[in-house]
Amino acid sequence: MKTIKGPAIFLAQFAGDKAPFDTLDNICKWAADLGYKGVQIPTWVSSFIDLEKAATSKTYADELKGRAKAAGVEITELSTHLQGQLVAVHPAYDAQMDGFAPAKVHNNPKARQEWAVQQVKWAAAASKNLGLKAHATFSGALAWPYLYPFPQRPAGLVEEAFDELARRWTPILDEFDRNGVDVCYEIHPSEDLHDGITYEMFLERVKNHPRANLLYDPSHFVLQQLDYLQYIDFYHDRIRMFHVKDAEFNPTGKQGVYSGFQSWVNRAGRFRSLGDGQVDFASIFSKLSAYGFDGWAVLEWECAIKSAEQGAQEGAPFIASHIINVTEKAFDDFAAAGTDKAANRKMLGLS
Repeated sequence: MKTIKGPAIFLAQFAGDKAPFDTLDNICKWAADLGYKGVQIPTWVSSFIDLEKAATSKTYADELKGRAKAAGVEITELSTHLQGQLVAVHPAYDAQMDGFAPAKVHNNPKARQEWAVQQVKWAAAASKNLGLKAHATFSGALAWPYLYPFPQRPAGLVEEAFDELARRWTPILDEFDRNGVDVCYEIHPSEDLHDGITYEMFLERVKNHPRANLLYDPSHFVLQQLDYLQYIDFYHDRIRMFHVKDAEFNPTGKQGVYSGFQSWVNRAGRFRSLGDGQVDFASIFSKLSAYGFDGWAVLEWECAIKSAEQGAQEGAPFIASHIINVTEKAFDDFAAAGTDKAANRKMLGLS
């Protein structure tokens, strides 16, 4: 067993143009003042990090670490969620996905994908320069528009989509392997990797690549009505990152998992601030600790009701209260008799 590190906070949902959310120094100080010990950095926020420079300059990477440390936190991981999404985009989403990329590659899916792949590969080198061992990202999606099996999917359609997804990601996974960093896919609706089965389909196609690992976020499983505790039993040896995010699912006679195209606040399934939803975090922290997960517990805030500032303020003590300082001895060690093999055989009636 191992003790989980934390609390930490994912900065993506807090980045903005005004202090204290406008620069890395300011937001790190803000996080530290709230009780966070680490920050997870979204690499698409240019006011926080120059990704190419972090990948090519160890000096710059050391400066980033130093700035975070001076503010009272450490960098836990980098994220390329938006760039990872662009590694594989179905044409139905081209217009929406252009917003995740610079204007120079808009209306050019091939150039956009090449840009995204380079970004994610830079994240591998940047993570190494920062001394990090895990990286957060999305898989992207080619098969997602065909999730519901009507109209009937043509034979081989899904298989070809996953074959192509593996072809695109294998060179990236190899780059992360060269840098000694795990790729942690956030298993998430709208990604082709959205549950355990789809992750296994992908893992088989990348030949069980040692760097193709997982970011565990139970909120997405509540919305899918997937057993998020048994998921840990199945995949604990691949879980390298942990987003602490709450959610609730309240179906009615009018809506369920698909929620009738409603806004977040009106959906049956919606994200909540920590402690306001239905996730059993006590059991999650117990399972992860028992299985030896010693990564960071990172708040991700996406509440449909509560403000980001209040969610962040409440998040640090919530996570801290759930971290288990694992025991190094059994509760009944005091009663141990200290017997040896001969004594054991005698107790069993053996000569």
